[in-house]
Parts: sequence; structure tokens; C-alpha cells
Amino acid sequence: MGRDPRDYLAVATPGAGKTTFALRIAAELLARKVVHQLTIVAPTEHLKRQWAEAADKVGITVDPAFSGRTARTSRDFTGVAVTYAGVAAHPMLHRARCENRRTLVILDEVHHAGDSLSWGEATREAFEPAARRLALTGTPFRSDINPIPFVTYSPDVQGVPRSVADHSYGYAEALKDGVVRPVLFLAYSGEMRWRTRAGDEVAARLGDPLTKDITAQAWRTALDPHGDWIPSVLQAADTRLTEVRRHVPDAGGLVISTDQESARAYAALLKRVCGESPTVVLSDEPKASKKIAEFSDGDSRWMVAVRMVSEGVDVPRLAVGVYATATQTPLFFAQAVGRFVRVRKRGETASIFLPTVPSLLSYAGEMEVSRDHVLGKPPGADDDPNAVEEALMEAAQREEPADGEELMPFEALGSDASFDRVLYDGGEFGTQARAGSAEEADYLGIPGLLEPDQVATLLRRRQAEQQAAKAAAPDGEGSGADGPADGHGERDPAVFEQISLLRRELNGLVGAWHHRTGKPHGVIHTELRKSCGGPPAALATAAEIQERIDTIRAWAVARSG
Repeated sequence: MGRDPRDYLAVATPGAGKTTFALRIAAELLARKVVHQLTIVAPTEHLKRQWAEAADKVGITVDPAFSGRTARTSRDFTGVAVTYAGVAAHPMLHRARCENRRTLVILDEVHHAGDSLSWGEATREAFEPAARRLALTGTPFRSDINPIPFVTYSPDVQGVPRSVADHSYGYAEALKDGVVRPVLFLAYSGEMRWRTRAGDEVAARLGDPLTKDITAQAWRTALDPHGDWIPSVLQAADTRLTEVRRHVPDAGGLVISTDQESARAYAALLKRVCGESPTVVLSDEPKASKKIAEFSDGDSRWMVAVRMVSEGVDVPRLAVGVYATATQTPLFFAQAVGRFVRVRKRGETASIFLPTVPSLLSYAGEMEVSRDHVLGKPPGADDDPNAVEEALMEAAQREEPADGEELMPFEALGSDASFDRVLYDGGEFGTQARAGSAEEADYLGIPGLLEPDQVATLLRRRQAEQQAAKAAAPDGEGSGADGPADGHGERDPAVFEQISLLRRELNGLVGAWHHRTGKPHGVIHTELRKSCGGPPAALATAAEIQERIDTIRAWAVARSG
């Protein structure tokens, strides 16, 4: 902030130290008498106390109990911590504070000021007179087009207004500097069965090409605590946590649940798995913040929470996560992953278990891509020249539900889980295997302390070993995700299964090539189409997809040579 601007937007990946940065700026401005007091605006009550504790460590006294009802605080405090909801309730109170004394306002996770139009207007009204405004965010994008107060927007080359950060520090940079952990995403598919509200029984495999509605119902079925999918994934996650704790004894795990009923059920399952009762955090509990703090300071294995710890809560020892919620916005996913990436010492790796859902796999693959908040632009694949025709294809396949149909109850009948793949460093590793198989164990047993390049090397080696073993095995042997169809050996996969597997392999190779060259995924697909001919991947035959796989592998060999 050498040029001393009035407004400053700092975008830093979760876990990179935004709080430390902001308090350093606050201390300097207070020492220079540029400002005389501080107001910190945070998304939640818990984060108010967390900010106050962090500020106290650097000699800045902050009152986290300040509210619009009392409108007063002790002279012992240099500043106050409030929530965006609190500001919206009493904007003129905060405006008066800024008008009476030169104030630095720290807007933590400033995108929340756009959560509703009233919040944004109140934030702007309250802090327009502030002497300095420091906006912080780890996820500078929103799912809507509400402008964020005090954020500058500038048209890009296409004329679309895009947020402009004064300083950005992305995940890739932080990973390179050793500030955050690398993340292993372990995806699980499986067969799902459910009954619709009309009484029809439906079966589908999670991760197969499905309509939007069928994918959502299969996903909800997987998360049902009475099926076999979630118990199998929790067992795998606990096995992974045990391996990590061999090297990091106090490593903890977090299950992010959709609702309170599911959270309690997952906690009961975890107790049976590991013999220890997890910490259950429900957002409406008065002692929720205390439970999080006790878990953070302790060494117990698991915490189960409903959304509350998805953003800003600092529990550095979290190392294993289970994404057991049906929330699929990129904002929430990024915030959830951010709970696991804070590094304590070199070599720590985070492991996050998630269902094989296309949107989640896409977000996981984009971990190293910075995204800005864009106004007035419909969501889409920004960098994919084929986005229009792909979108038309998706629209043609989508079964639009009747009004309210997605919210209607349905009955989950059963589910099973199979290990699908590992996503890491822009690549995909592993071959489908039954939950509990030796192939799955190869990936769950990766050491908890490894440098990022060592993790990539180990993943490549284990995948090569598994592929070689499968190639050498007699027909009908091996431990794939599905057993023999009729008891007389494995059946040949159906055409749609062949195409699904080939598309997955091609997408993994494109992801690896993107990481190697920096080219957007859509551009790589376009180059493959130009080289090989044929339609978009969604319409390509198995032979056409295989040709593209062979081509991109040839590119990799030529580049290595």
C-alpha cells in the first residue's frame, strides 16, 4: 500500500494469511496517525471473535461484542468487530463513527456485502465517510451480478465489467511459496437407486453422463446416511486420516454436511468407524464457536459441521475433509476447500473426499485458476470456443422439472461406493476400484508428509503399476468397481461405458496438458479437433475420442523430447 490509496482490494487464496496482512496494515496506519480507530466487518459472529483474538496478539484491542443496541464500547478498545448483518441493521450508527473519527474499515470476505441488495447498500452507506477501506477476499467471484461495494470494476477486452484487485495472490503462487498445502481430491462414484415422487424406481451410476436432475437425485442418494455410499467414504476418509496422523499426530478431519439431521447421522457413523465421538457443530447452537475453538486446540479426530465452518474459520490442523453436502456453487466449494489448505510445516498435504459430480470435479480441476467477479455476464465456459454448441447439447439433454419438482421429497433406496480417481496438480490418477480394495488402499496410504513434486511422482507410479497389473491379469480377474455380470467373468463394457471412460481419460490428459502449457481447456480441445477432425467431445465416437487421446499423448512425448 505504498501509494496510500483510500480503497484497496486484496485477493488472496484461503489460508494465505489475509488476517495477518490486514492487521499489519492496521498497525502501521494507527502508528502513523493516518487513522484513529478500526472497524472490522466479518461474515459471522464466530469470525468477529477470531479477528479480535488475532488483533490482540499484535497489540490492537478490538471489541467483538459491540452492537447496534448498545452503540457503545470501552475506551480500552481501539476498534470494534461487527457482522455485515449488524451493519445492515444500523448503518447510520457506523457512519457516525466514521464521521466522528478517522476510521480504517477492514471488510473481511467483502463479497458478502453483495449477498443481498440491502446489505450492499447498507455497507456503502455506513462506510462512505471512512478514511481508509481495506477489502479482503479469497473468492472474488459471486454466483449473481450484485456489485460489491468499494470494489472497482473495469471492462475487459469484451467490454464486460470485471472486478479489479490491487493485489492478487493465487493458490498456485501460494503453493509455490509453501504458504498453502497441495490438495488431493479423492472422488468416489457408485450405483444409486431411488424412488421418485411418482413412484418410479430409478438407478444410475454417479459420474456417468446424466441429466442435471438425475445427477442431483443420484447425488442426494449418495449422501443418504442409510445407504452404503457415505459409510464407505467415511471409512476411507478415516483410513486416510490414520495414515496422515502417522506423520502429523494432531491432524484432524472435517465432514461438511447439508443439514443438521445428516450431520448427526454422519457423526454416529464416524463413531462406529473410529470408536471416537466426533465434535458436532450446528450453526444455531450458542456454544458452536466454543466447540470449534476446543476442536482447533485439541487433537481429536473428527468434526462434523453444517456449512458454518465453510469460510473464514481457522482450524490449521484440518487435513482430511469429506464434502458431504449437495451445495455446488463455485463460491461455496472454494470456501470449503480453503478450510484445509493452511500450512503449518513443509510437506503437509490436504485430502478431500467428494462425490464424482461433474461440477465438483470441474472446480477441483480449477484450483489454480484465479477468478474475478464479473457483472452482467451469464455463467458459462469463458475460455471454451465450443461453449455455445456444448450448451445447446446440454440443453437438449436436460429434463426440465415441473415447478417445485426438484424440492419434492423422494426416497433413497440404496447406494454403494467405488473409488473413482484422484485429482491432483491438474491431472487425474487411478483406475476404478471397489471401496476397500487394494487399489483404493494404494491411494489412501500415500504418506502424510511429502513435497508436492513427490506426491505427483508417487501418484504417477502407482497408477502405472495398477495399469500394468490389470493388463497382465487373466480375463475376469482384477478388482474393478463392478463384479462379473453373470458369474462367468467380467462382461465387456457397453458402448456408453466405453465412451464415458474414454472421455474421462481425455479430460484428464487435457487437464495435465493445461497445467503444463497454461492453455485453457477449451483451447486444447479445439486444437485436438483441428488436428484430428470430428465433432465436439460430447458428440464424438469412441474411435474419435481415442484418436484425440493418442494425439495429445504424442504431443506430450514430443515436448518431453
